[in-house]
Amino acid sequence: MVRRPHPQVTAWRPAVAGIAEVYHAHLTGHAYPMHTHGAWTLLIVDDGMVRYDLDRHEHGALRTGVTLLPPHVPHNGSPITPEGFRKRVLYLDPEAAGLGEEYIGLAVDAPVLEDATLRDRIHRLHDALVLPGEELESESRLVCVTERLRQHLTRRHLARRDAPAAPPAAGPGLARQLRDLLDARLAEGLTLQEASGLLHAHPAHLVRAFSREFAISPHQYLTARRVDLARRLLLDGMAPRDAAAAAGFHDQPHLTRHFKRVLGVPPGHFTDRRPAPAPSR
Repeated sequence: MVRRPHPQVTAWRPAVAGIAEVYHAHLTGHAYPMHTHGAWTLLIVDDGMVRYDLDRHEHGALRTGVTLLPPHVPHNGSPITPEGFRKRVLYLDPEAAGLGEEYIGLAVDAPVLEDATLRDRIHRLHDALVLPGEELESESRLVCVTERLRQHLTRRHLARRDAPAAPPAAGPGLARQLRDLLDARLAEGLTLQEASGLLHAHPAHLVRAFSREFAISPHQYLTARRVDLARRLLLDGMAPRDAAAAAGFHDQPHLTRHFKRVLGVPPGHFTDRRPAPAPSR
């Protein structure tokens, strides 16, 4: 049996307002299942290529581009070649970054930005983030990055406003109500019967509506959001056992099983050791 190398993952929370997490990874055999984040995912690839699905459409992240994935929209990810890929990710707080919900649909339509200047700014921001004592430089570079992101999304918004209006999607309200319930009950959980009573809809109808709207089942969504919460608690310094309980998992092995399935490493390997700056480009 061929043994695949373990993913190399480094994650930390910098002292920079607007950045919820910095995540550097070298992945070979690991494939991310469908999952979501509460933050904007800003991704650059240093080596290899990432294939992912977003809103039922297949995309690819290359070294030349910048990928911006909106919050609350399920996506997955896998390497294209056996050599895998190296990526650097910033998880941006929507409010602090000035990227509100009005931008989500615009990012879903075209998550890849072919902008060499933006990519260089993100690269330099990562370099500043790995150096201690450079918070002011990091904050300044973040402002330049988020400003350029908003410029891209604003141009799309203006173009869409001038285009003929598309017919509204059928029946998204029920799915979004269920999503809001799941978000509000991350730790304690929510059964389909409870949701059925609260939303006055048959459980089967809830599952169909949710899966049709978000391309992920309600239980997959809840588990992914719990993993996302657990990783934030781990970055805050909480022990894996306590993070498991706070995020709604039965125990630490329950968290470990799902955490490793999503991120490729167990919670104990989700370290805060910062890497060296990447080579200049």
